[in-house]
Amino acid sequence: MKNLRDIVLAASAAALLCVPTTASAGTGDEQIRKLDIMLMVTSLRCRMGSDDFQHHYRKFSANHLHTLNGAARRMEQGLVKRHGARGAKRALDKMSVGMANEYGQGHPWLGCSELKEITSDLSQSRDPAVLAQAADELLGPRPTGGGRYARR
Repeated sequence: MKNLRDIVLAASAAALLCVPTTASAGTGDEQIRKLDIMLMVTSLRCRMGSDDFQHHYRKFSANHLHTLNGAARRMEQGLVKRHGARGAKRALDKMSVGMANEYGQGHPWLGCSELKEITSDLSQSRDPAVLAQAADELLGPRPTGGGRYARR
């Protein structure tokens, strides 16, 4: 798990170096960040089988780079206001590692095949609203109704 932690910390640091653009505010930023980390971690988990979707994750990440980086930047700015610069860095690292650990054993109700299909769909868009919708549907408890991403 040390390598996974290092990957998450490196991704967090890289995300903070880029200029933000539009994305949802407040907890929406945290949800978008969590969606990104969930897809990154699960793509690593699924990389050895026929449902390897790392290529789709890389395309997703590239197509949504400004939205993902903007969310991370706004999260950090909010933490700086509460904890100062040093405390914000520690808090963001702790949050990112916690998010990664949550999905280290896989997604609670989606398998590699479904995650591959979802990530492929998400990689086709550049719309921040699509990320917000996917985060709402994929990061909570298993939905009983259908959503665009949750009904898989």
